[in-house]
Amino acid sequence: MTSAKTKKEKIFHPQSRKAGQLVRASLRKDKLRSLVSKRGLKHHSLADGYRFYHQCVPDEGVLALEELHSIVRDTWLTRFGVELEAEHATRRKGRPKSTSQIKLEELKLRESEEYRTGLEVVDLTHGPTVELFKKWDQKEIAYVEQLRFIRISSTDPSVAVVSRPGKHPSLLVETDVQMRDIS
Repeated sequence: MTSAKTKKEKIFHPQSRKAGQLVRASLRKDKLRSLVSKRGLKHHSLADGYRFYHQCVPDEGVLALEELHSIVRDTWLTRFGVELEAEHATRRKGRPKSTSQIKLEELKLRESEEYRTGLEVVDLTHGPTVELFKKWDQKEIAYVEQLRFIRISSTDPSVAVVSRPGKHPSLLVETDVQMRDIS
């Protein structure tokens, strides 16, 4: 039989240099873990929005700007209406709002304010972008980030500003052709 040597764990004085190094390393790891967690939550919320717009993609052609506004106004901004009504109905008179109701109301208010000032959405009015968006597997956010995005606003529904022209190779080729046509 071979006996495995067990190494004793060293105990450091609390004010020693080594203890300080271990504390800093531990804090650094905790900070990185929290950043990964926050990034995951952000990606999850982005993916939910992109999935919603992916379901709105027409089978043939593209959406008109007015149709895109009606989807945002009538469907996207009102998607929590049923949950808010249920929360309101379950609350007894004179009782404070539940935490989930407060969060839903804040989210709804934030999104409506964002739509009023300018909401950035995938450009479903642009043919090549729509064709690329149809090919999305609904998992990889980086793919959608390469597409063309426009900023729409409830204050001026007839205007859409290209906020991100798109970095997908097929969109870059199209942009180069348009630039040559202008010259």
